[in-house]
Amino acid sequence: MLDRITGMQVFARVAALGSLSAAARALGMSQTMATKHMAALEERLGVRLLNRTTRRVSLTEAGRSYLEAAERILADLEEADGAASAAAVEVKGTLRFSAPVSYGIRAIAPLMPALARRHPALVVDLGLNDRHVDLIEEGWDFVVRIGRLADSTIVARRLAPCPLVVCAAPSYIAEHGRPNAVADLARHNCLGYTLSRTGGASRWSFGRDGKVEVAVSGTLKVNNGDALVVAAVGGQGIVYQPLFLVEKEIAAGALVALELEHEPLSIGGIFAAYPATRTPPAKVRAVIDFLAQHLGDRR
Repeated sequence: MLDRITGMQVFARVAALGSLSAAARALGMSQTMATKHMAALEERLGVRLLNRTTRRVSLTEAGRSYLEAAERILADLEEADGAASAAAVEVKGTLRFSAPVSYGIRAIAPLMPALARRHPALVVDLGLNDRHVDLIEEGWDFVVRIGRLADSTIVARRLAPCPLVVCAAPSYIAEHGRPNAVADLARHNCLGYTLSRTGGASRWSFGRDGKVEVAVSGTLKVNNGDALVVAAVGGQGIVYQPLFLVEKEIAAGALVALELEHEPLSIGGIFAAYPATRTPPAKVRAVIDFLAQHLGDRR
């Protein structure tokens, strides 16, 4: 019988990377072996977890439900391993990691005091940057990335979900009306995030797999999500952004989440990634465990 945990690891990596071949490379096994692990897992469960075509692999409804449980189990195992290592090795020295600007400010920076209390001998060098940083060339211990990961040369651990939401200020809705369908967005002032390929300045994608698209336009294009949120709160237009960027504004009533007939695109989640070519030191495992514990609580 093939190992159940390895089957979960293959499945979780396929969900993150989008293909069996990429998952196999990331785990250091042949594609044939990865396929056998997936087949054994599906046979054991009695359900199909993946939809397979010649071009892509996507999760079935059962697969999406099972992914949450599998990731939770794998995270618990990693945390147990990390705790055992931390007990034997002091977490100390300098740790360099990079994160997107808005997420780093809103979600990660507030956790730094608690991290310092847990590991007082650790010095954190946190780099906030929205460009795609090079792990090896720039000397980062790990990076935090948002969205599906297609790079098979890295190992990724899911830290938190990252749902998208379409929203606008009450003043904009009062003046321009509320869109009820994806197609309605073509007639509205849609503020564009220029660094996104699926929710950018000219086209927004919807549906879990992004198959529903609409051409959009607007009077503002920005390469920073926080700037878009400020403009949206001021009533300039509609934004399509991760929930972590707008949840406080929605809770305060400054923005209203818009329900359309198609759900927002699923972008995979928020991940910590490090090179697959090296075993991460205790300080990296400890900080990733810490982030997964605290960021996962923000669901």
